[in-house]
Amino acid sequence: MKLLILDSSSKAASAAVCEDGHLLGESYTNAGKTHSATLLPMAEALLHNCSVPLGELDALAVTVGPGSFTGLRIGMAAIKGMALARDLPCIPLSTLEGLACNLLGFDGLICPVLDARVSQVYTALFRCQNGTLTRLAEDCAISIQELKQLLDTYPDERKILVGDGANLCYNSFNSRPENLSVAPEHLLYQHAGAMASLAWQKARAGENVSADEIVPAYLRLPQAERELKLKMQKGE
Repeated sequence: MKLLILDSSSKAASAAVCEDGHLLGESYTNAGKTHSATLLPMAEALLHNCSVPLGELDALAVTVGPGSFTGLRIGMAAIKGMALARDLPCIPLSTLEGLACNLLGFDGLICPVLDARVSQVYTALFRCQNGTLTRLAEDCAISIQELKQLLDTYPDERKILVGDGANLCYNSFNSRPENLSVAPEHLLYQHAGAMASLAWQKARAGENVSADEIVPAYLRLPQAERELKLKMQKGE
């Protein structure tokens, strides 16, 4: 089974190709360029370099959130276009679960965090043991203080933060939770290659949907809708 995985949910963008869970190739960039200009050329070049024509793919995977609203739409639009053209099934991936896959060699608690602005983060919590993830908390948008309270409930376990909000949270905690560290730079951001095994497992389990059924998991309203809602509450 051959899969193409795309991620454009944050500042970094990446693409990966895997076959039966084996990573054939990955392309990654975090140079601040617009995903709409880089993602599809990146995927096309990767498929060519891996000698995998689009027609040989069995399914397409993409991160559906949480993350940048614009970035998520770009990734999903790319996947939808390819899937509709080839009638391919799609595999939606949690950005946070995908981030946790960066650290499958770490035994302890993995806490992926994405900066959601306004003193909030998108986060979840996983326990990793012998390369297997067990989810402890669902994807959510909470304050940095609420995240600290969550981590404080596991004082004796090793904990590691990963994601573009990791250093923000680590440096914002007024008193750091016990046994807490931050992932190294090369593992800090989303990598489609790290998500390859996750996508393959979901494909084998039949956790796929049609292109029409791929929807974003924003976790909260866009800024414009939040501001409108606030104005309506104030009666403006």
